Amino acid sequence: MKKVIVLMAGIMVFAVVVFLAMPAVAQEVKRMSIEELKGMLGNPDLVVVDVRRDGDWKSSKVKIKGAVREDQEKIETWMSKYPKDKTLVFYCA
Repeated sequence: MKKVIVLMAGIMVFAVVVFLAMPAVAQEVKRMSIEELKGMLGNPDLVVVDVRRDGDWKSSKVKIKGAVREDQEKIETWMSKYPKDKTLVFYCA
């Protein structure tokens, strides 16, 4: 089963989308700080998914090396491509 972690606090709307698209893991979604993520980077079982909107991503000075960008509004089309044995961290604004 996938582990889902949400990075940053202002993500309640996206968390609801995750819950709807993946009801089996809805109870397992956690929040984490940037410091916690830094300790996990380099782990081969970790996938960082940047779901910020284009304008937020372009204007941000913070980009996580190796993060995959996905459209948060189309989660149902891309979520299944990530292996179930990976930990997913969603980076959002």
